[in-house]
Amino acid sequence: MKKRLIHILMFICPITILAGNHLINSDVNSQNELFLELQLASFGLQNEVFQLALKGYQQLDLQNKLTNNSVITIIDFSQSSAKKRMYVIDLLNRKLLFNTYVAHGRNTGDEFARSFSNETGTLKSSLGFYLTENPSVGAKVGPSLIINGVEKGFNDKAVARAIIMHGADYATENFIRKTGRLGRSFGCPAVPRELIKPVTEKIKGGSCMFIYYPDQNYLCHSELLHHQE
Repeated sequence: MKKRLIHILMFICPITILAGNHLINSDVNSQNELFLELQLASFGLQNEVFQLALKGYQQLDLQNKLTNNSVITIIDFSQSSAKKRMYVIDLLNRKLLFNTYVAHGRNTGDEFARSFSNETGTLKSSLGFYLTENPSVGAKVGPSLIINGVEKGFNDKAVARAIIMHGADYATENFIRKTGRLGRSFGCPAVPRELIKPVTEKIKGGSCMFIYYPDQNYLCHSELLHHQE
């Protein structure tokens, strides 16, 4: 059903993959081959979501906004929070580096994400493309990574909202065993504490992060997904 919905939304809001990227061949067949080579479907990621992530990644790279273009992070909030729905992919060496749990915002949903916002105080996650910045250490959350939303109206208030990637005890299998789902954040993509440092080390310094959900408003109005050369 989710796959059919993505196809419907992409038909309503057609999206063209761009050419001209340094690491990713713009040919759809080549991108399909990469998807198959990495066996991403066996880890729960749909090819359509992968293609959308590459579309925005390519556009950011063409705009010279990626100072670390060797990796891409995809967070698929269409999946249950009990699934490992975050994927860190090494595009240079064609490897899946991390596939792990990631929590969504408290008011975005329970087991499944449903509602998103760019506004302060909503305790909701925000969709779209982000640029990773520098690691930080928060008084409450410990090691973390600043992420800067680059899509106006969808996630460009992320820094002002203090939306960061951080570790959390509620983003673990133990928490899922107790409750049937992950715990929830104040809007941040929270990962298991033991992974925040190694993940940060790989994706820091200007890499692309894509937070996905099949939201019609986002898919139809994202400037990165619909930019025309």
